Amino acid sequence: MIDAALSSSGAQVVLATSSDENYPPENIIDGTETFWISTGMFPQEFIIRFSGTQKIRLVTIQSYNVKNLKIQKSTFSDATDFEGIIDKEFEHTEGQLQSNDFALNGTRATHLRFIITSGFDHFVSVHRVMVEGSSESNL
Repeated sequence: MIDAALSSSGAQVVLATSSDENYPPENIIDGTETFWISTGMFPQEFIIRFSGTQKIRLVTIQSYNVKNLKIQKSTFSDATDFEGIIDKEFEHTEGQLQSNDFALNGTRATHLRFIITSGFDHFVSVHRVMVEGSSESNL
């Protein structure tokens, strides 16, 4: 199994609804201690495109101040026709990162869209998205 959401694995952030030059959305997939921060207001979203179709076993998101998150998938080569797969309310973890795992049991996707519909503050941050899976070409 690989982390398909790493830029070193060919993943890209192809859309983000906000960007700060010091905390760009690409930080979500760089595999380091950096992060993306929203610029306020909700919803906020970002889309990760994989290098090819992935068979996803587990998605882990590390964030701060996220209250509600929806995850959608697309199986098309373009970021279109998304289908909802997760809708989760997070616990408030004052002063520490939220870490949430979502078992997807082999769900196939070319893109994942993460929609933050609300936060515990005006600003939220996403530190890392990890996608444990395997490339369809390796199955």
